[in-house]
Amino acid sequence: MSNQNVSMRSFLLFAALALTTSASLAQNPQADLPAKFGQWTAAGPVRKLAPNFASDDQKLAVFSESGVSQTALATYCFGASTTKATAWVFQDSSGAYEAFTYLRSPDMTTFDSSLTHTAAFDRNRALLSAGNLLVEVAPASEVTLGDLKDLLRRIVATADKTPFPPIQTFLPKDGRVPSAERYALGAVGFRFAAGSLGRADFASLVDQAGFSSGAEAIFARYEAGANEAVLLLIDYPTPQLAELHLRHMQRALLAAKQGASVERKGSLLSIVLAPTSQEYAEKLRGAVNYETQVTWNEPSQTATDPPWSTVLGKIFIGTGLFMVVAVVMGVAFGGVRVITKRFFPGKVFDRPEQLEVLQLGLSGKPIDPRDLY
Repeated sequence: MSNQNVSMRSFLLFAALALTTSASLAQNPQADLPAKFGQWTAAGPVRKLAPNFASDDQKLAVFSESGVSQTALATYCFGASTTKATAWVFQDSSGAYEAFTYLRSPDMTTFDSSLTHTAAFDRNRALLSAGNLLVEVAPASEVTLGDLKDLLRRIVATADKTPFPPIQTFLPKDGRVPSAERYALGAVGFRFAAGSLGRADFASLVDQAGFSSGAEAIFARYEAGANEAVLLLIDYPTPQLAELHLRHMQRALLAAKQGASVERKGSLLSIVLAPTSQEYAEKLRGAVNYETQVTWNEPSQTATDPPWSTVLGKIFIGTGLFMVVAVVMGVAFGGVRVITKRFFPGKVFDRPEQLEVLQLGLSGKPIDPRDLY
C-alpha cells in the first residue's frame, strides 16, 4: 500500500512539473551549454528537453519545489576521455540555489563563491551555479579546476543576473562546516535539510515555518572544539509575519523538549538546534550577521526664513510699487478720457446717438443729452 502511495505521489509531482515547464518556457531563458569549455569539446549537439528524474522521487520533489523548467544535456570529449554535463534552468536564482545546496555533498570543495555564482567539486562530479542556472559535470576526475572556471565564466555570461538569496550572508563564518549549508524554499527542502544535517527530529518544525507566507530558510552546521550545533535561520517578508511565526515556533520547540531556542531580530528568526551547551547557542546566535535598518525616504529641507526686517522692507516696497502703478493707471485712464472729450466732444465718448435718456414729460422742453455735460 505504501509503494502505491509513493508511486501516486511521484506521478502527481511529475504531472505538476510538466505543467509548470510548459507554462514557464515562454518566459524563462532556455537551458544551454557551450560547444567548448577549457580543453573539452562537445561530441554532438546539445539536447534540450523537459526535466526527467527517472525514479529519484526526492530529487523530483526538490527540483519541482525549486521551479525547474528545462534541462540541457551534452557529452564532452578530451582525447580519449569523456564527461557529461547537465544544465537546469529555474524560475529564479532562489530555486537554483536550493537545488545547488541539495546536490552538494559535504566533502565537496567550494570555489568562486559570491552573491551571484558559486561552484563546488570533487573527483566524482562538479556543480556550477549562476543566477537561475545550475550545471552538473560528471564524472569530474579528469576535469581540471581551470576547465571548471572557464565553464563557470561561460555560464555566468548567459545566466540571469539576479543575485542569490541574501539570507546566506547572515550566517556566521567562525566554526561553520564547509559545504554544509542547506537552503530551503518550501517543506520538501526543509525536511531534507534537517535530515541531511542530523536533525531529522526537527523536521516537524516545517508546519510552523510559514513557507506559505513567503518565508525562506537556511541550515548550517557549526563545530568549535567540543561544541557543536546546527543553526537555522528563517527570513520573512515583514517583521509582523516573523513575530506571528515566532510564537508558533516557541510553542513547538517547548513541546519538543530538545533544548532548542528561538529568537527574533527584525524579520529574521534564528534557531539553534540541539546545541551542546546553551552558552555556545547564545554565542552562535549573537554572531548572526543581520542588522535592521530604518530608511527615511521623505524629502527634507533646511529652514531658510529671512529676518523680519527684510520681510517688512519687502512688504513696504511691494505696497509702494502697487500704489504708484495704481496712480499712473488711474491718471492715464482718466486723463485720456477728459482730453479726448475736451478736444473731440461728442465724437469719441458719449455720442448723442448712443445715449438714451428717459423723459418724464413734466415740461414741454425736449431734453438734449448734451445738456448733461
